[in-house]
Amino acid sequence: MDTPASRACGIHAARLNLADYAANFSDAHPPLTKPQALIEAERCYYCHDAPCATACPTGIDIPSFIHRIAQENNRGAARAILEANPLGGMCARVCPTEVLCEQACVRNTNEDKPVEIGSLQRYATDAFFAQPSAPLFQRAAATGKRVAVVGAGPAGLACAHGLAVRGHDVVLFEARPKLGGLNEYGLASYKTTNNFAQKEVEWLLSIGGIEVRTGQQLGRDITLDSLLGAYDTVFLGLGLQGVNALGVAEPTVTGLRNAVDFIAELRQSTDLSTLPVGRRVVVIGGGMTAVDAAVQSRKLGAEEVTIVYRRGAEAMSASAVEQQWAQTNGVTIRHWAAPKEVLSEGGVVKGVRFATTALSGGKLVETGETFSLEADMVLKAIGQTFVAEPVGASIALEAGRIVTDLEGRTSLARVWAGGDCRVGGRDLTVEAVEHGKVAAVSIHQALSVPVALVA
Repeated sequence: MDTPASRACGIHAARLNLADYAANFSDAHPPLTKPQALIEAERCYYCHDAPCATACPTGIDIPSFIHRIAQENNRGAARAILEANPLGGMCARVCPTEVLCEQACVRNTNEDKPVEIGSLQRYATDAFFAQPSAPLFQRAAATGKRVAVVGAGPAGLACAHGLAVRGHDVVLFEARPKLGGLNEYGLASYKTTNNFAQKEVEWLLSIGGIEVRTGQQLGRDITLDSLLGAYDTVFLGLGLQGVNALGVAEPTVTGLRNAVDFIAELRQSTDLSTLPVGRRVVVIGGGMTAVDAAVQSRKLGAEEVTIVYRRGAEAMSASAVEQQWAQTNGVTIRHWAAPKEVLSEGGVVKGVRFATTALSGGKLVETGETFSLEADMVLKAIGQTFVAEPVGASIALEAGRIVTDLEGRTSLARVWAGGDCRVGGRDLTVEAVEHGKVAAVSIHQALSVPVALVA
């Protein structure tokens, strides 16, 4: 927020004119035109047993939908996408396709350029959402079964949709005012323009059979025990609510904040010119959140933005494409450095002192050298953690996240889980969707098994 304290430390709103804000936060990757889409679709070999489809976590039949685009059947293409991935429109915008389907494209063996699968997926879904006409899917007859889905992020939404299609009544509980999870609160604005996240949610809910209850947080407003008493089954799509600490003292000072909060505030802003940003910003971390926070700081008018990561570029969880995107937008990336001290004076951030790091015997160590970067805003983006307290001790955890089988079943009867709260995932939107989709099938099968009568 823009306060006297923030202004005193060099954090200001309205660093740019309104035209600059509009340009900076327009669509980062404009969609394909019809001629471009048709030309790109013709590049596809329409492989049998296509490796691109195998590489897609949700198993979209990629050659099929691309062939339909080539035939100018955009509705058919959208159906092929959305029946496999009900959040296929958002995934087309934010999935790291360069390391998933496009990396597997056979064009890579003959050329240096794969088929632009992500762009074609967006083309088809955008065309459908612009003119949805008749529904793509019809809800099955009501089963009389009731399922509670806790968390309306990608996993929870996919699970709710899969259950509703099969005729079950779903109550979707969400702690925040809007549905969407990270799609609504955690992605850079330039990745999802024109309120697309909510348009996709509206379409998903249009199947019917899903009651939405916002402002309902597990452990505060509802409990797992109460849900198990009122519903046949429960799906937990809780995401990661905790933020990792820097590992050094974090003074309570103006200018030091979590990158996820910064991004959420930006995403919910109706006037970007009112958002304050530092003149010099340091982002600590190496993932997609770090890149989104850093690039958006630049686009808000920060003059110097630096991402600092403790290891080398190859170890960053942000893809090479995302790293290049940051650098193209004027962000400096410094590797092999770990924070040692947050520098402050008079209650405001002044910078960060870092220790130079290196690998020794396969372990990360400090070399003994240090350096400092001046900053009036420091954003922490070193990962998030699962907050386990609301689920209690009745569900098994591993490495701080919920243990499930391949279908999402937890150690507690009648409870499934998926998305980032589930152990072993890659924290990808598309993978969370698959978790929810698979869990919906598993829950449906469980609810469909007749209960044996006791004589």
